[in-house]
Amino acid sequence: MQYIDLHVHSTFSDGTCSPEELVDIALHTNLVAIALTDHDTVDGVDRAIEASSGTPLEVLSGVELSCEYVISPERKKEIHILGYRLDHKQPKLLETLQTVARERDERNQKMCENLHADGFPITYEELSARFGETILTRAHFARFLLEKGAIPSIDSAFKKILAQDGPYFVSRNYLTPKTGIELILEAGGIPVLAHPLLYKMSVSELRNLLTELKSYGLRGIEAMYSRNRGTDEAFVRKLANEFDLFITGGSDFHGANKPDLRLGRGEGNLFIPAMLLANLK
Repeated sequence: MQYIDLHVHSTFSDGTCSPEELVDIALHTNLVAIALTDHDTVDGVDRAIEASSGTPLEVLSGVELSCEYVISPERKKEIHILGYRLDHKQPKLLETLQTVARERDERNQKMCENLHADGFPITYEELSARFGETILTRAHFARFLLEKGAIPSIDSAFKKILAQDGPYFVSRNYLTPKTGIELILEAGGIPVLAHPLLYKMSVSELRNLLTELKSYGLRGIEAMYSRNRGTDEAFVRKLANEFDLFITGGSDFHGANKPDLRLGRGEGNLFIPAMLLANLK
């Protein structure tokens, strides 16, 4: 059987492998297709496609959009919408992503100021110089602080100092789910809800979320995922049937930023059949 990975990150967001390195790893893992789904950017797509030229590997253009879903006036959740096979050069898409990048930079500067004021060895200038032209995320903060010896592990940073309810976190302006899905559709892409169980919603809240997203044009849901446990996949497949959504799957590979995950294999037992590509035609 042939296998694929539809959720992969590069150095253009918070992964540690270049697009070319991802293609090389995918070929050595005998995958037949991957989707480059960097956070809020499509800047690495052309390089991945070019690197795969003349090889058996298909690279799908993709993106992972960060959106804010309002459960109630008191509760909001960051959710991620994957976009597949979209025109990654469409002007409106690029303009919107540039705006998102500027707003993220403003947030990152404020977080650096908060951390620095409390004695952490970090400034925005140093962080930017370390990682170059990329979409800086909390994973970059964690890696930088780890390299400086200020934290024991990347995981500990996310649980404490970089947590959304932590003392240094700064919220930012997000796309709405409606805007995110419409942006993907207008670029000719296919919108899919990423890792639905990571949002820690109740079953009724998840159903409300899917009802709303479906009304905007959501087409699929990521049922096969690295962090699934026990009956998680079966539960998401049941939701997919209930809401007439197709399923996709991915490792959410980030290289050294998530060292326990392998491209195409997740923690070792993830195998995503190539037949799922038919859903993205």
